[in-house]
Amino acid sequence: MNSVADVYVNRRSACTHKGGYTAFCVEITGMVGPGDNELEVWAGNALRSDVLPISGDFNVYGGIHRPMRLITTGPDCISPLFYGSPGVLIRQDKADAGRAELTVTTMLSITTGDASLRLSTTITDAAGRTVARDETAATGSSVSQRLAVDRPNLWQGRENPYLYDVRVELMRGQQVIDCVTQHTGLRSFSVDAERGFMLNGRPYPLYGFNRHEDFKGYGSAMGRSQHETDMQLIMESGATMVRLSHYPQGETIYNLSDERGIVLWSEIALCGPGGYDYTDYVNNVADNARQTLHEMVYQKMNHPSVCFWGIFNEVLVSDGKRFREYDDPLPMIRELNDLYHRLAPTRLTTFATCVDQTRYLGCSDLIAWNKYTGWKNAETDAAKFFDNARRNSGGTPVGVSEYGRGGSTVQHADPLYYKEDDVPGTYHPEEYQAVCHEGYWRAIKERPWLWTKTVWQFSDMQSSIKDEGDTPGINDKGMVTYDRKTRKDAFYFYKANWNPQPMLHLCSKRFDRRKHPVTDIKAYTNLKEATLYVNGKKIGPARPDDIRRAVWKGVGLDEGRNTIRIVGKSGKTVIEDSCTWTVEKAM
Repeated sequence: MNSVADVYVNRRSACTHKGGYTAFCVEITGMVGPGDNELEVWAGNALRSDVLPISGDFNVYGGIHRPMRLITTGPDCISPLFYGSPGVLIRQDKADAGRAELTVTTMLSITTGDASLRLSTTITDAAGRTVARDETAATGSSVSQRLAVDRPNLWQGRENPYLYDVRVELMRGQQVIDCVTQHTGLRSFSVDAERGFMLNGRPYPLYGFNRHEDFKGYGSAMGRSQHETDMQLIMESGATMVRLSHYPQGETIYNLSDERGIVLWSEIALCGPGGYDYTDYVNNVADNARQTLHEMVYQKMNHPSVCFWGIFNEVLVSDGKRFREYDDPLPMIRELNDLYHRLAPTRLTTFATCVDQTRYLGCSDLIAWNKYTGWKNAETDAAKFFDNARRNSGGTPVGVSEYGRGGSTVQHADPLYYKEDDVPGTYHPEEYQAVCHEGYWRAIKERPWLWTKTVWQFSDMQSSIKDEGDTPGINDKGMVTYDRKTRKDAFYFYKANWNPQPMLHLCSKRFDRRKHPVTDIKAYTNLKEATLYVNGKKIGPARPDDIRRAVWKGVGLDEGRNTIRIVGKSGKTVIEDSCTWTVEKAM
């Protein structure tokens, strides 16, 4: 319930929960009786200084935007009350090709005092075969069991997202009186300051998107079909990672990431963006940050896809000159970092900053930057910035958490005829977005030590503070449109670089009304070469460069209608793309 929920049973207050991005569970057994009972949930999304987020470049929707369930159990059960978690918490103590060792902690609610209760925990592989089992007495409020899997099939990201089932049964004699099953994958990971992310001891480059839970017509109340649409597009792009910005998201996207092999960065809603009013009065939300952190960790810790816990996004810190009016966030940031390590020591902590990282050194395991440049000089500006960030990192691995530029599918301009005065800040030609990402990616590609590379952002989304591009209230930096129906040119740029499946995409197909009779024609492709035809006439072949761009320079167009066609081959398979452009008559 976003952002604060009050629960009432028969007109009596049952609980209040602050924060709309993590689950909660409340016991109402003593408040209901025989016959009809009235259950009410009041949800409100009014800005409050004691509830995360305080500020952000995204809309905080109200109401019940995720599933709500009434859970009934016997008097003795696996408890759902522990921070809204499944009641079964899986910690991987070791995982390699020879052996995986796990600790499974089960939260219990035992009210009958039955000393004969037993807890049976079984791990089965994808074929349903039992690979580990343990049984012990079910006493107290929690029971921890150690299990081991010999020669495990490791969860290897997109290459092999192998999952096991962990089934916990509460037994009375031979009778199962409660049962919880959780999926998990067995893997190890680390980050090296020189080689980047390592999965199961091997380099595994992380690149992908920042993703908000926002879909046209649904807002943040996304159902499974909307999450599946997003995952299909993420997989098509070839991405290996997603940052769930800027809050814990619905359980479905975590499950899909486990199943498809997408590495996740999951963070609490302690976020800016920096520079907006009330972004950084952080002391008021310290209690809510601690609560949300507990909830996110215990609700999401079983997911093998989650490798990183995010502490904050763009929280400002004084450099002695600027931002002195805000609370000093450093004590709280250090506290939250320590709390992550106590609750979930097998994950790595990170943050996304837009201000001097040296102020935050020692506050996390990793560093990541939100860095935005102009479109034309993206490569040189980004390269200089990232090299400098690395020099000043004190040996802490550095990554790129956000980068990019807005792109409208109805605004177009030919970069060949760029004039500074023609491009106001609110004008977002699709072509300029693509050129910006090309520059960024070349700078990033040449720096394999960057442990993460996540584009801002996966899809366009609503943002009440934005008035740019073609639609007010929309942040248009997405690779796909808000309704997910249109892939922008920049999406295909990354697909050509990330997805090895043969592809060929003609750029600027939507730029169908043109003023200039001479232009460069560009395609994104991972084929060896492609051939261009204009109005049926063969112009010639072009080979893609190191970032998968095939460009035909200075191509002449006829006045009026022009048919543009590109053709390439993958083995015996012919791949082509085409469009029609109209060159307006010169005045």
